[in-house]
Amino acid sequence: MTTTEYLARAPRPHAPVRLLCFPFAGGGASAYARWQPELDARGASVDVLPVRLPGREGRSGEPRFTELTSLVAELDEELDEVLASPHLLYGHSMGALIAYALIRRRQERGAPLPRAALLAAYRAPHLPPPRMGSDANTNADSGSGSGAESGVESGVDFDFDLARALVALGGLPEALLGHPEWLRALLPVVRDDLALCASAGSAGGPVRVPLHLFAGADDSLVRASEVTAWRRYAARGCEVRVLPGGHFFLRTHEGSLLDEVAPLVRRYGGRRTVHAAAS
Repeated sequence: MTTTEYLARAPRPHAPVRLLCFPFAGGGASAYARWQPELDARGASVDVLPVRLPGREGRSGEPRFTELTSLVAELDEELDEVLASPHLLYGHSMGALIAYALIRRRQERGAPLPRAALLAAYRAPHLPPPRMGSDANTNADSGSGSGAESGVESGVDFDFDLARALVALGGLPEALLGHPEWLRALLPVVRDDLALCASAGSAGGPVRVPLHLFAGADDSLVRASEVTAWRRYAARGCEVRVLPGGHFFLRTHEGSLLDEVAPLVRRYGGRRTVHAAAS
């Protein structure tokens, strides 16, 4: 199978089903570093493939995307061979938006679709985006809710309001507030991801795959009802799970999340790949 810079590792041959995982804004593939052994331990036969976006972690020297359509077009091309095999998609916050947009693109061109999409901690596309950091006090456009999805260029090297908001959400350790040099490296990634989220607008329509939605019970940025609003985009059924934790339940309650993901992997592991008629 062809390798690509977009995957954290080479796909395992002959996997019964693959799980491609998209990161939250400002995050990277390392957010899913424990998923393979944890899902193996839960008896879920799956090949976990964290997606590596440009401009972060091992690809930090590459230009970052700030426009969703361009990123999704490249993902569609780069991952086409992997996406032709049985697969599921998981996206957390910004990652949910990317996963949804990728499904929409492949649906429109009649390419193989995932057996299901797992979308977490992101407002449905028709809802207005939340604001945080310096953006909360302006009329500037922002992206949707992720642990790092807010803030605008503030005229200084970094947006300290944004950094404090991320700490409050659990997206950054509080100790980082005392290290502006680290914030200067991180927050430009966040701002570019914000622009990418904002570029999506409210356009979109139903996808012909089952949707499994995950919300944090104590998420102060994206309410469970705003996650549940994804139901209108589900043409093949929809299930909602509210998990303990805030916006970053992916980190703070990883075990609870994987307890929900593992049965879904088993559920969809023996079914055929969905092909979409071009629309």
